[in-house]
Amino acid sequence: MLKPDRSPCHRLTFEEAVAVHQRLMAGEIYSRIAATYDVNQGRIADVKFGRLHPTRYDEAVRRFGR
Repeated sequence: MLKPDRSPCHRLTFEEAVAVHQRLMAGEIYSRIAATYDVNQGRIADVKFGRLHPTRYDEAVRRFGR
């Protein structure tokens, strides 16, 4: 899907997916996280449930300290 300026939506990198997971562990809500990265809430759910960057959880836990 294209934004009004005709550029594509952002695709989350592995590092961003790790940061997303850390924010989810901290209790932040999907909509605020999605707005930060210019993605929809479905991409945040994809990160949470491992459909996008499946190894991000282990890295997030390692960095978050849980």
